[in-house]
Amino acid sequence: MRISNILISQPAPQNSSPYTELTSKYEVNIDFHPFFKVEPLSAKEFRAQKINILDFTAIVFTAKTTIDAFFKLCEELRVTVPETMKYFCNSEATAVYLQKHIVFRKRKIFYGNGTTSSIIDIIGNKHKDEKFLIAAIADNMKGDLHKLFSKTKFKFESAAFVKTIYSNLTEMDLGKYQIAVFYSPSDVKSLMENFPEFEQKDLKIATFGPAAAKAVAAAGLKADITAPTPEAPSIAKALTLYMQQENK
Repeated sequence: MRISNILISQPAPQNSSPYTELTSKYEVNIDFHPFFKVEPLSAKEFRAQKINILDFTAIVFTAKTTIDAFFKLCEELRVTVPETMKYFCNSEATAVYLQKHIVFRKRKIFYGNGTTSSIIDIIGNKHKDEKFLIAAIADNMKGDLHKLFSKTKFKFESAAFVKTIYSNLTEMDLGKYQIAVFYSPSDVKSLMENFPEFEQKDLKIATFGPAAAKAVAAAGLKADITAPTPEAPSIAKALTLYMQQENK
């Protein structure tokens, strides 16, 4: 099957694209179309959860979007976050992003190695007596991180700070694509909500990360191309390797 059109469920790259070589070498067209967006909850929506931010001594972040939403809501709710608040992040990149809102060197900030479980590790015995608030997304309040905390003796609650808004894809002609790339479970959910009768047929699905691959399988679909792997640390590399194989 000749690959002529690829759909990627992400915004188009702003600067140099890792797909440039792919498009030129294999004469393939790549369309970028976000399948969803994440928006902060309104103050009214957050209040409905009956969560008092100042009841907690530590906040847990796994995404930049929840960091922005947290500080935006604090401002709208007139909540002054104390300097004693501790911040636990899944990765250094997430932790460094806190600089947008607070003076990094003056705060108590801890981060893991990028995995969800590493947050539990950095809490350990040293911080076990904190009361943790997990900054979550509305449709995944009890995701992997919540489940991990549930297995500990930590005092914690999860609260939604952002919500998923699914894109309207009904005008999209999926039939023109030979490969579709999904990065998260929300991409898959958006696909199925927009096209309830969707059948994969000859469409090859590429996924980035285990969560997206799991969501594809749960929807009764098949992931033909997966990343990251030792050979393909990125989707661009995974697609390149697939195209090389197809063009032999």
